[in-house]
Amino acid sequence: MARIAAIVTTRKDEAAGGAPIIHVADRERLKSVSNLLEKALDCAAHQIHEDMIILVDRHQKNR
Repeated sequence: MARIAAIVTTRKDEAAGGAPIIHVADRERLKSVSNLLEKALDCAAHQIHEDMIILVDRHQKNR
């Protein structure tokens, strides 16, 4: 099963939960930080809306 590895957002009030939440200043930074994290964490980035991207780890082994 996949899990959310991180959330990157420009809106602090829209994200909560068990995954790390990275707050960025603007949409340009949202895309650049998400792209870097996608590569570094070997995850898939999915844009939920214009101010939020989630990084999904599909490689997690079943426990």
